[in-house]
Amino acid sequence: MRVLRCVPSRISLIPTRTRHPSTNLWFGSTRATTFIQRNFCDALERTQNSNKTDDHDAAPAGAAALAALIYPNAITSSHHDLSSFLKYTEQSGLHKESTLFVGTHFEYTVENVLRSYGFSLRRVGGASDSGIDLLGTWCLPSAFSDGGKEQQPLKVLLQCKASKRPGPHLIRELEGTFVGAPAGWRGSRVMGFLVTDRPATKGIRDALGRSRWPMGFISCSRTGLVQQILWNRRAEEEGLEGLGIGVRHSQSSAQEGVPAEQKLLLTFNGNHQPMA
Repeated sequence: MRVLRCVPSRISLIPTRTRHPSTNLWFGSTRATTFIQRNFCDALERTQNSNKTDDHDAAPAGAAALAALIYPNAITSSHHDLSSFLKYTEQSGLHKESTLFVGTHFEYTVENVLRSYGFSLRRVGGASDSGIDLLGTWCLPSAFSDGGKEQQPLKVLLQCKASKRPGPHLIRELEGTFVGAPAGWRGSRVMGFLVTDRPATKGIRDALGRSRWPMGFISCSRTGLVQQILWNRRAEEEGLEGLGIGVRHSQSSAQEGVPAEQKLLLTFNGNHQPMA
């Protein structure tokens, strides 16, 4: 393994797949340089022998797995995605500051934005949902890396928490979802994610690193910007080996002094993967 010093760079893609030495967490953040230097060791791993994949081939694997799984019934017939929920909000007069609106809007936003990272998700919930908000699959770049043989996507279950400071208790709640998950989301190649609209605290990172369950953390703004992705060693053992995070910088304006926009990207064996 070659360990390199993480320094500011002018290139368009900065690898930020970094392991915390004590918690065994792999992470990425749009605040790559300052986040790494302030909270973690200034190191990153770069993997050689790259395997390129075709993003057009990835969709059928996820679609096939999605069709084979049996999902719980929808919570409501009034809306099924962000667009229909916003229309329902206008028709019903649901207050946009209410807990119901904020939580539901955030869940649909997460469902939408993670689609570009290879996730196929459905909103679930109800009295016996075991705390699960989104269920689905994650088609990884590694799905086609085993000698060209197609691999099944990971099955994923997500808890979404908006407007709550993330703490270790949320990791314990996420661990409980594995026990109460639907039949199709039990056993091997299943991963859980906690998604909040705030960055992970030290308590979150420590709890995630200690957990025996394959789990990750995603920070996503209410407007749909993915700002941070973390996962533990168990998740890597379950299918994330070779996966990493990079940051793409794109100048949104020609005006002097306007900061470049930053977006988290997936990498596989050090290679940037096309976004859907």
